[in-house]
Amino acid sequence: MGMNETIVSMEGICKSFPGVKALDHVRFDLRAGEVMALLGENGAGKSTLMKILSGVYERDKGRMEIFGKEYGNLTPKLAQEVGVAIIHQELNMCKHLSVAENMFLGRERKKGVILSNGEMEGEAKRILDDLKIDLNPKQIVGELPVSKQQMVEIAKALSTNARVLIMDEPTSALTAREIEDLFRIIKELKSKGCGIVYISHRLEELQHIVDRVTIMRDGQYITSMNFKDAALDEIIACMVGREIKEKFPRVSCRKGKKVFEVRNLNAGRMVRDVNFSVYEGEIVGFAGLMGAGRTETTRAIFGVDPKESGEIILDGKTVNIRKPKDAIQAGIVLAPEDRKKDGLCTKLSIRHNIALPNLDLLCNKLGVVNSRKEDEMCDITVQNLQIKTPGVEINAANLSGGNQQKVVVGKWLARNSRVVIFDEPTRGIDVAAKVEIYNLMNELKRQGIAVMFVSSEMPEVMGIADRIIVMCDGRITGELMAEDATQNEILSLATRFEKKIADDSSKED
Repeated sequence: MGMNETIVSMEGICKSFPGVKALDHVRFDLRAGEVMALLGENGAGKSTLMKILSGVYERDKGRMEIFGKEYGNLTPKLAQEVGVAIIHQELNMCKHLSVAENMFLGRERKKGVILSNGEMEGEAKRILDDLKIDLNPKQIVGELPVSKQQMVEIAKALSTNARVLIMDEPTSALTAREIEDLFRIIKELKSKGCGIVYISHRLEELQHIVDRVTIMRDGQYITSMNFKDAALDEIIACMVGREIKEKFPRVSCRKGKKVFEVRNLNAGRMVRDVNFSVYEGEIVGFAGLMGAGRTETTRAIFGVDPKESGEIILDGKTVNIRKPKDAIQAGIVLAPEDRKKDGLCTKLSIRHNIALPNLDLLCNKLGVVNSRKEDEMCDITVQNLQIKTPGVEINAANLSGGNQQKVVVGKWLARNSRVVIFDEPTRGIDVAAKVEIYNLMNELKRQGIAVMFVSSEMPEVMGIADRIIVMCDGRITGELMAEDATQNEILSLATRFEKKIADDSSKED
């Protein structure tokens, strides 16, 4: 097929789940050799549409053509045979297997009954070299950084001769340098005639690679256009259906007394001698690049990871935190980065997610849950955080990412906590849900709760935090007041220790 020919065409696609009409007569098309950005808020139906294209879901109505051939319903296996591959945001890798074994999972090359590892490794090497990805096929995937795992997934797609690649939030966990790498590979794929569907909430990165955009809202197709004809404000307006006037709703509060202090915290390689305080009525943002040690710092404070040394002081008293339960009882709570893994039981209802960690407050002396209290707690949480849901009995798995995040936070707020730590609270969620999370942080700040958050999105740290602490290589490299901070200053602090590596690599290039 020539460049610019339509390779995917979807018309009138409908899909319903219990209580939710996820897609309502959506249309979508993709051409060979283009990057099509699929944009929309969380819960707009982007992922559902792509799951239909990749055979994970069956559609209720509509027609679908791939490479000129009409398909009734795809299975994941058939989609793969047709040439559709999805690069997941939550990477679906077998962490204990090698790069080559992951690339040929389910399609192992055999001589008789014996696996031809050599052949698979050779083939893997050829594909990796072709994309100029510097990876050893024998390396165990679980030992690789996320960016490299993602490269493996892209290489795996190519090894199945995929010509339609769906990338869901591919940059959300990457550093600037890794993003450049990814974009280079995307351009390479384009030149080979692949069509790429690119789902992202980081609108500013689109300009580097995107040819066209399709915008969805509330399960419906809104519009598609050439990217160069579109202004970002216009795109956001289409996604949201309303103008978001100010991206970051900052609230000014009087700075009160010191609520929380961390002294000389050491934990593993990634947390070296960390010292900081948080006061009433302020939000402290932790900035830095991936691997700077920010998440590890929050895990050490919260008692997930063991501390080597350090003191944690809450309202002037030292608290001894050996495990998360100690932190929660002291009034320190963590909304973790990986909601699915650490923050939420997706198989349980919203009601149970909110009630579970608070059973000590909801039970009487005999351990029986007071369901009136439970109802009250759930209603207040859903209302306060504007969680969009048909009801509290709905499974948390059916909520959009932004609403899942609110449930995670909501269950802790019900406890009257003193310190709330957010780790990447807006990762993988859309513009409007982000604003709701910012409003939530501001609400906590108004209540005099000490709020700290880790974020890799620099505009967000500058827009929401009152004070910014920058980390690099496990240490705090600087502290700035947000109103005076510039992106350049933050970046120079965030790259304090990486100099020697950068110099070496510039010699090689």
